Amino acid sequence: MFFRRTRGLLDFAVAALCLWAAAYHTPVGALARRLGAWAAGTRSSAQPLLAYYSAGVYDANEVQEAPPFPPGALAQADLTPAEALGYGLYATWARLDAAERQPGRAVAQRYGLDGARLDDPKAGPAEAARVVEAAAKELDSEDAAVAALFCGFEPAAYAAGRVRAAGAAPTLERISRALPPGFADPVTSASRALTLGTAYALAWPVPEATRVTSPFGYREHPMLGRPQLHTGVDLAVPVGTEVRATASGIVRRASEDALNGRVLLIDHGRGVTTAYCHNSELEVRVGQAVARGEVISRSGNTGRSTGPHLHYQLELGHSPVDPLLFHARAMGLVAAADLARSPSRPTEY
Repeated sequence: MFFRRTRGLLDFAVAALCLWAAAYHTPVGALARRLGAWAAGTRSSAQPLLAYYSAGVYDANEVQEAPPFPPGALAQADLTPAEALGYGLYATWARLDAAERQPGRAVAQRYGLDGARLDDPKAGPAEAARVVEAAAKELDSEDAAVAALFCGFEPAAYAAGRVRAAGAAPTLERISRALPPGFADPVTSASRALTLGTAYALAWPVPEATRVTSPFGYREHPMLGRPQLHTGVDLAVPVGTEVRATASGIVRRASEDALNGRVLLIDHGRGVTTAYCHNSELEVRVGQAVARGEVISRSGNTGRSTGPHLHYQLELGHSPVDPLLFHARAMGLVAAADLARSPSRPTEY
């Protein structure tokens, strides 16, 4: 009898452990937790279902508003990678409430920096870049430093150590998997900051004096005659104009179809991809590594096109966004007021 009672308790414990694992470590469990939180009117830390196997990193990110910077702040020379990351960090930091900012303030204090400056729209980007630079030296990883800003130094350092112990580089994806449950929201913030920081460092694919003939957003399609989201910007350039990669990356697509013509898709990492459509010639192939500024194609008039131009498209976390929000000085086309605008149609982002 004693054995049966012990066996029953053991079975119960194993069953409870399986239910816990299913709730916190499977997509179905994540969905059930989110539905339960929705029914109860509370918040859930469960990752989005479709982003589960990427640990909620990059794929779950969407840009839903204009950058929270002073008018004209980005209408300047190309940002260095460190400066661009600072802007990405601040753009994410500005969305957080007071409690969510505490880990970052603690990291700033760890290095004798002023955490209060992180709240300043003018000083915040540069201060955030300094905090991450200092943390990256100690953690030997920029990804771990960004994770520390949102998750806290000790959890980030612990997770990065676990990743290194397994013989891998501490990228944010691996760090997020090494963190205990409950860090989904801070990880999403960290991944969003890295995505935005990568986007702010992008160059322009053609000379900046090139005229934009069709901006990003909903428009009356010139060939279909109905409203449709234009997922990029059209740049008026003659056939054969050199098109350059806006950042280093890997070519994921180099092909031709009836809609896009000869098209290139480049993966820049951290959830950032760019596309270049309607080319006359492609100069690179799938799987090739390209450098920022490298000639990757020659513009053209292929595919569904009403005239020679380059359609340039930027996607963050698989969502198309306005490229001019991240390279505002191109031709001076975006006025200072445009940088502070709120989208009239959130579905455009």
